[in-house]
Amino acid sequence: DALHIVTPEEEFLLSAKDPQIRAVWQWKLNQAVHRVLNGKRDFPFWGNTSENWEPPVCRFFTYVFRAEGKLKNVVYEGEWCWGKPHGKGTLKWPDGRNHVGDFKNGLEDGFGICLIPHVSEDRYDCYKCHWKEGKMSGYGICEYGDETVYKGYFKDNLRQGFGILENPSSAKQPFKYTGHWENDKKSGYGAWDDKDRGERYIGMWQEDHRHGQGIVVMQSGVCYQRTFEMDRMVGSGILLLEDDSVYEGSFTQELMFVGKGKLTFLNGFTLEGTFSNKSGHGLQTQGILNTSGDQQDDKVTKVQLGMEEFPVEKRWWGIYDQFLEFTHSGCKGEMEETFLGFHVQTSKELQKSQESLFCERGPEEVSGKIEDVLEEIIQHQEMESMQCYLEKAMKSSLHPLGKLLKALLAAFQATYSGTGANKHLLTMAQEEVKHYAKKIWEFYWALLQMALEQKGLPDQNAYDVILPLILPRFYPDLFLLYMLYHEKEDDLYCQGIIDLSIFSDTKLLELLEVQKRSLVKDRCFLSATECLQKLMTTVDPQEKLEILQKTCEEIENTVSRVLEKEYKLPMDDLLPLLMYVVSRAKIQRLGAEIHLIRDLMDPANEGGMYDFLLTALESCYEHIQKDRIHQRESWLMSRDT
Repeated sequence: DALHIVTPEEEFLLSAKDPQIRAVWQWKLNQAVHRVLNGKRDFPFWGNTSENWEPPVCRFFTYVFRAEGKLKNVVYEGEWCWGKPHGKGTLKWPDGRNHVGDFKNGLEDGFGICLIPHVSEDRYDCYKCHWKEGKMSGYGICEYGDETVYKGYFKDNLRQGFGILENPSSAKQPFKYTGHWENDKKSGYGAWDDKDRGERYIGMWQEDHRHGQGIVVMQSGVCYQRTFEMDRMVGSGILLLEDDSVYEGSFTQELMFVGKGKLTFLNGFTLEGTFSNKSGHGLQTQGILNTSGDQQDDKVTKVQLGMEEFPVEKRWWGIYDQFLEFTHSGCKGEMEETFLGFHVQTSKELQKSQESLFCERGPEEVSGKIEDVLEEIIQHQEMESMQCYLEKAMKSSLHPLGKLLKALLAAFQATYSGTGANKHLLTMAQEEVKHYAKKIWEFYWALLQMALEQKGLPDQNAYDVILPLILPRFYPDLFLLYMLYHEKEDDLYCQGIIDLSIFSDTKLLELLEVQKRSLVKDRCFLSATECLQKLMTTVDPQEKLEILQKTCEEIENTVSRVLEKEYKLPMDDLLPLLMYVVSRAKIQRLGAEIHLIRDLMDPANEGGMYDFLLTALESCYEHIQKDRIHQRESWLMSRDT
């Protein structure tokens, strides 16, 4: 005949003499709960009520905790279940701190916003995070009182996994770190922007220190690769100077050569020996100067960094791990990186934008709920339908694949845009974009397998499906690297185009030794020229190859029309006509375009018709450069004479 009484802070048993008294007590207790929940103070006589016998298990009420502990004198207003905060609610501390969000079994669990005031200043630290069993766990945004912002993942209240920490430009020491964290410290692969010095460090970290292999890129264009031990450079490295000279050896933080090293100049000359820098005496060396010029200019200027030191599959594992954890868990809603849409209006800080690193809330054509995601994936298995669905998914701020792409884009831009736009990082960048396409395709297929409960891989590949969808996001920064990498060749090519433009159409065709004299007439191949110019308006390498093929078809059509019969051009006839079209199309950065196509095109095209046509375009590009070189050499010889 006992009653078990559960209150927010204690539990006890109420013992009755017999079942009748127990029933009376239970009835009176339940009626008291009803009256308090309904805001009434009168107490009805026995049996004189029309209210339900049992009060609701889940309730909404305000309570002030009195017992010693974490919540002493804290006010909780919100939903309860079995005597504990459960559901949505607000905690308010006497010192001004408050937490608004989801609770489970008395602890913060789910999405919540916590404000912590600074004691001596009118500022707050605002944590907009996911919580688990009372601790920050999962994705969150922390806006600190000094305007520093962290966007990333937590575990047990500590930064853990991938995250971005940024101090605004208005701060005394503005910076931005994009990378991995462990136990609240920078650890693993990451990129650090020192906005004051105009430097970017890309490489390995350990306990908030640069530790391991790293690349430093400066706004001036100088960059170097060294090994670091707790922020101190050790051993030898490679230094790429602004004038395209390359130094291999030991050097100081101020980029002074010290000890044994080898300096390779742009013309291929090398200086190898022991270097020293004495105050007031400049650079001194004892060594051997080799003027044989064995190395070519392009070998010197196109050194690529980081490929062996930072394998592409190991760079951003933190982003991939979060996605895998989400999918392997069965895509539980509480693990999603999006906010849950719980609106709060307790202060100006809490009314700030409820965003996340990967999503801005808004009307979406594709759902972010995992049940809808899996159902939609099943409905879009045909190639054309799949591509349409994936295109919408990539643009969605709620779809898991869309959020993944935004995270990868943030990591890419943090590495290669701005200060990181350096030609010596091109290979790292283009390999990274291809790897993104591969991983997104694998993850999409994993979701499809989950939906169908099947195993296996599709016939299509990432080049067919994913790369055309994601490349527009990365294209501006990536193409800038290609432009920088091929700047000298493209400048030489452009000068060659200018030289060829002084010739009339008929004269140029004669100059190119076109065999069919009947083709020599003004404004020939205008349609082919206009077609090739479309190369600059597309992003997808496959589309660029199709434009090149269409250009060659237009050349053949023109020849057939002039000759009044169908004519298939052999390579000996096609190449000079294609060169004519290239010279008239005047594509400024053709070298960058060609190499981007070559690097990112589907490997299945290698050795086929597209590969053949691309090789022909490369031949035209190189021929125009060489003509320019020969013209320059002839001019120099005539001047000297």
